[in-house]
Amino acid sequence: MQYKAESVADYIDQIPEERKAAIKKLRTTIKKNLPKGFKECIGYGMPAYVVPLSAYPDGYHCKADTPLPFISFASQKNFVALYHMGIYADEKLMKWFTTEYPRHCKRKLDMGKSCIRFKKVDEIPFELVAELMTKMSQKDWIALYEKNYKK
Repeated sequence: MQYKAESVADYIDQIPEERKAAIKKLRTTIKKNLPKGFKECIGYGMPAYVVPLSAYPDGYHCKADTPLPFISFASQKNFVALYHMGIYADEKLMKWFTTEYPRHCKRKLDMGKSCIRFKKVDEIPFELVAELMTKMSQKDWIALYEKNYKK
């Protein structure tokens, strides 16, 4: 679902009440565990953590005046989504996550290229999400991005 939000707090205010606690906990988990240098903002209509243009002036290859996206999350119609560009770009990180997931959650992993879908908010593996956040620094993400995407 798309929300018209000017800030992350505004976004959270608009989501269904039954998801607010889980979304707030997801936000806190990300912020507490994400390495320094990423900036919280609204990106593509959802809460996002990006490499600011002050740290990476080249910006995102799809739109150079946009900060380099890294992580975002959203309350979708049928699930809560966590988007992690590092998982999409780094095979080792993807393997680690897919191996660890069953140790933290009974439900089968529902995942796209960078999108992890949680259909039941009470089953979000916050400890695993916390550990995932620590796996890639801003410097690591920029280097991986340039290696894989920058032409």
